[in-house]
Amino acid sequence: MKRRTFLRAGLTGAGVAGIAAAPLAAPLAGATTARGLDTIFNPRRPGVDYNGPVRLSSNENPLGIAPSARQAIIDGLDEANRYPGATGQLVREALVNRLGVTPGQLFFGSGSTEILRIAVAAWAAPGGRLIYAQPTFEDVPDYAQPFPYDHVKVPLTKDYAHDLDRMRAEADKSSAPSVIYFCNPNNPTGTLTPSKDIAAWIRDESEQHLFLVDEAYFELADDPSYETFFPFIEQHPNVMVVRTFSKVYAMAGMRLGYGVAHEATVQRVLPFATQNSPNHVAGVAAVASLADDDFFKESVKTNNDAKAIISDALGQLNIEVLPSQTNFIMHRIKGELATYNERMYEAGFNVGRPFPPMTDWSRLSMGLPSDMEKLAEVMMDFRKKDWI
Repeated sequence: MKRRTFLRAGLTGAGVAGIAAAPLAAPLAGATTARGLDTIFNPRRPGVDYNGPVRLSSNENPLGIAPSARQAIIDGLDEANRYPGATGQLVREALVNRLGVTPGQLFFGSGSTEILRIAVAAWAAPGGRLIYAQPTFEDVPDYAQPFPYDHVKVPLTKDYAHDLDRMRAEADKSSAPSVIYFCNPNNPTGTLTPSKDIAAWIRDESEQHLFLVDEAYFELADDPSYETFFPFIEQHPNVMVVRTFSKVYAMAGMRLGYGVAHEATVQRVLPFATQNSPNHVAGVAAVASLADDDFFKESVKTNNDAKAIISDALGQLNIEVLPSQTNFIMHRIKGELATYNERMYEAGFNVGRPFPPMTDWSRLSMGLPSDMEKLAEVMMDFRKKDWI
């Protein structure tokens, strides 16, 4: 397909025909109970008295936002009554300087999940396929539900990488513009698919399909086979890279993500994006965070130290664990996951939800190193009780 056709496709072909209204979500069960509130609120700032379980279930950064970002928020409150256009420009300039991209190659969203939603909406077309791994991050298939996508789930390989051969075979079955989603490193497994293998497919593929590359954990990965796909965007308008401030910069509650793509591709998706993004408070925090190299290093080191502690404990217990390039690990459990999670909660820890079909595995987010030391003791106790 010619580039001109690729950039037009979907704008005229993604009409509302066949799009059903989604049902309203049920209220959050148990949200008003004591346990429900413990699950939602978990302040970890020094000086805050908190007696609830340690949250190791949502891949959050336990450090909290950088002190420089906190001060930037306080200082920036005087401008919180103003629309955030100028703040957005500051974030854009900071990212351009840090990433080496052009201003027109960037767009923003409420967390990386909104960037994913925007891409899914912009490429929706009758006959289009949405091809993704199983298991992987759920938001992309969830956001695609109202649209006429043919969902294609491709199991991971025995090494827990994306099965590129099978995904490619599925992509070849449709001539409609389709979306191929890579969460790399993958959530929930934490494992990598070598970047060169994905790159080889992109170079060989025509421009009819969008390669949606989720690099939410990029800053935490240190495997030499892993590279960003930023270098592809200038020559490949069918590549979009998705990043977030939620992980290494600890801004999950502030909701700021960004997409990087060819300038023409950005223009295609902007009609689906929220205007006046990012919001002012998140924007000033992001600018401060990007300039704070000390916090960045502390964040990465804290994650690595925590992961080393719990990995050592799992090794001593001879429990199978997947190699992780993220701020979480996936390990085998004994028995039912619901029972394991309940026992962990009673021991003072919230751990991961189910990720079918890996129902005999637990995804464990990293807390502070002190949290992981306590968790290691709990796991040793569980072994004595034959629970793990």
